[in-house]
Amino acid sequence: MKTRITEILGTEAPIIQGGMAWVAEWNLAAAVSEAGGLGIIGAASAPPEIVREQIRKVKELTDKPFGVNIMMLNPNAPEVAQIVIEEKVPVVTTGAGSPAKFMADWKAAGVKVIPVVASVAMAVMMERGGADAIVAEGCEAGGHIGSTTTMSLVPQVVDAVKIPVIAAGGIADGRGMAAAFMLGAEGIQMGTRFVAAEESIVHENFKKKLCKASDIDSVVTGATTGHPIRVLRNKMTKEYLKLEQEGAPFEELEKLTLGSLRKAVMEGDIENGSLMSGQIAGMIKEVKTCKEIITSIVADAEKLMKI
Repeated sequence: MKTRITEILGTEAPIIQGGMAWVAEWNLAAAVSEAGGLGIIGAASAPPEIVREQIRKVKELTDKPFGVNIMMLNPNAPEVAQIVIEEKVPVVTTGAGSPAKFMADWKAAGVKVIPVVASVAMAVMMERGGADAIVAEGCEAGGHIGSTTTMSLVPQVVDAVKIPVIAAGGIADGRGMAAAFMLGAEGIQMGTRFVAAEESIVHENFKKKLCKASDIDSVVTGATTGHPIRVLRNKMTKEYLKLEQEGAPFEELEKLTLGSLRKAVMEGDIENGSLMSGQIAGMIKEVKTCKEIITSIVADAEKLMKI
């Protein structure tokens, strides 16, 4: 399947793996890239030299294109941005702010820059700033989310920019990919589907919880704080939502979630951990390899679109 996205990225399939904190590390990134997609290392709040180490490990496992996701609000962002150049990383995806101050250096180094946005205004701003493509992410996604659905956000972003658009949020199979393409997208980004990949380092407890989830098992916490996050329901979310409803201060809510993502991903604490997941959780019934995931999604989408 060839689109402007595969041309820009140099990949076989127009599929990008989300830059999920703790989840998007070198094992998964390399597996996704080897399978024909674009694997992503999620820099999150990791020390810069750890990110450099992760980049080098990916290169040991694959010669295919891959990328690094950088959160612009992270204090380490400037250092990681420089490491991306030094290590000749082909692609950068960004979130939580504008990458404008790094854009010139990245472009000079030949790095493809793809910001993740949740609004038309931000998409237009990123295009003007020199972005090569845009990830338009709807609120069906897991983790930190905006307020607009993928179905309504993607076509509006497509109409507003000339650079190619990648749809994200609520996509887990060929039907979702075909639908995204009908909305004008030329690629898709998936996070939750890759959480349940065989090569994912996510704890088995988390994977099993995800595979058993139903359509109503995700919930949004932090809506009143201005930092909404979509996760699977558990003991922690129940307590969080109760405190939030009672008007608890942000500091108290933050204390409740401190280290909760690591608890879920690394320790398998499915009651007190933050099980970040999109609304498509109910569509995931089994753990598959990255190759199986990507191959089946592309094949099913092509049939639906009669390519």
